[in-house]
Amino acid sequence: MAPGILLSFIVGYFLVLLVISYLTSKKSSDNDTFFVANRNSKWYLVAFGMIGTALSGVTFISVPGKVGAPSGDQFAYFQFVLGNAAGFIIIATVLLPLYYRLKLTSIYSYIEQALGTWSYKTAAAIFLLSRTIGSSFRLYLVVIVLQKFIFDSYGVPFAVTVLICLVLIWSYTFKGGLKTIIITDSLQTLFLVSSVFLSIYFICDSLNYNIFEAAEAIKNSSYSKIFFFNDFVGSHFHLSKQFLGGLFITVGMTGLDQDLMQKNLSLKNIKEAQKNMFSFTAVFVVINIFFLSVGALLYIYAQRNGITVAKTDYLYPTIALQYLGIVPAMVFMLGLTAATFATTDSALTALTTSFCVDFLNFNKRGDVNSKEMINVRHYVHIAFSGLMFLTIILFNALNNDAVVTAIFKVASYTYGPLLGLYSFGLFMSNRQVNDKLVPFICLISPAVCYFLSTESKNLLGGYVFDNELIIVNGLITFGGLLLSSHKKTKLATL
Repeated sequence: MAPGILLSFIVGYFLVLLVISYLTSKKSSDNDTFFVANRNSKWYLVAFGMIGTALSGVTFISVPGKVGAPSGDQFAYFQFVLGNAAGFIIIATVLLPLYYRLKLTSIYSYIEQALGTWSYKTAAAIFLLSRTIGSSFRLYLVVIVLQKFIFDSYGVPFAVTVLICLVLIWSYTFKGGLKTIIITDSLQTLFLVSSVFLSIYFICDSLNYNIFEAAEAIKNSSYSKIFFFNDFVGSHFHLSKQFLGGLFITVGMTGLDQDLMQKNLSLKNIKEAQKNMFSFTAVFVVINIFFLSVGALLYIYAQRNGITVAKTDYLYPTIALQYLGIVPAMVFMLGLTAATFATTDSALTALTTSFCVDFLNFNKRGDVNSKEMINVRHYVHIAFSGLMFLTIILFNALNNDAVVTAIFKVASYTYGPLLGLYSFGLFMSNRQVNDKLVPFICLISPAVCYFLSTESKNLLGGYVFDNELIIVNGLITFGGLLLSSHKKTKLATL
């Protein structure tokens, strides 16, 4: 597949996004439009668009790749997905009613009411740090693919590739913000879902399978095991670890994350928000089944054609871009681009919103839609784009996958303290925390968990933590808050 064709395709794709941005923001580009889309979004568009935001380019590449990984993953990831589904239901029935009742723009405003100012700023800072690192990590992994298959051919430096991507994302989001993203993410999700189904079709065609033969081949392959019940202590894949980890990570990294919750808060009322979450959950589960199926078919294809790759993440792009032909290559690039930028554009908008509301107090100003405040929001948006650029350049400079993955993992630990903070606010409303100690508690908890993740084999009789570590993280934070708290006086409670 010629790099020029792929590049032309991506340029055309972004021109479409820029047209959508112009149409959605020409009548209104104030801060209410940017932050919550004037609370007038359509639930079905939000539900569908959230698929692209939730999956990301990493999922697009890594989930199929892990199916045949030497570690023996197979379809174990689906156990995690089932936990995700349970977590989405908890978000819809517990957290969304709370956010709507309080009419929040930033979901971290709840912490200020429940625990205090220091707790509130800590929660918002955790999000800013975690989402900046997490989104940069996801974009970095996909830019590597774009660099390898397109921009290296033109001698374009890696830093310039990153800058091009971020400038393009900024250009179609800086005016309309969330209002634009709800439309563009829906379009990008359509491309993403279509590319998954078309990829299955093209691989099946190359293998001379019809859909029923493909399903049978996947079932009879060595990649299709879903449920793992053996070795609870030493295995990462045990059902209980994957399911509980998926549940609590979803509550922490989605329900307590400004990015995905911001879309829900753009809807008219709680009923529409809940319809959105339930619909999104159903589609999310189904689409992940197809991602795993793509992975199994890719490995079957690779075995049949003697294809080997240095990393499992390279399997999908290598086969799609070098073996299946022009149309499948374009379909893959469309899906990858859609998944990547649906995640990054949403993250930049959420980071801008959180900083403006949680640290610049936009929600407490009467002139939030004034020209001055709109300009401030523009500067914040540019600043976070620049911060993401520097973070990605740092990842690339480290040039060590293990180190970069460790940084991302540490960032993911910070969602555990958010679980602890929200749980304490919800279930311990009769107690008052020592507000100034909260930042230290939220630093200690992830540090303890990182130590546990590296030393649990020695300390806990061979036990290996996986995603369920977020539960321990939340419990440590909750315990620290409880120890530092005192019972509210009757006057304070009133």
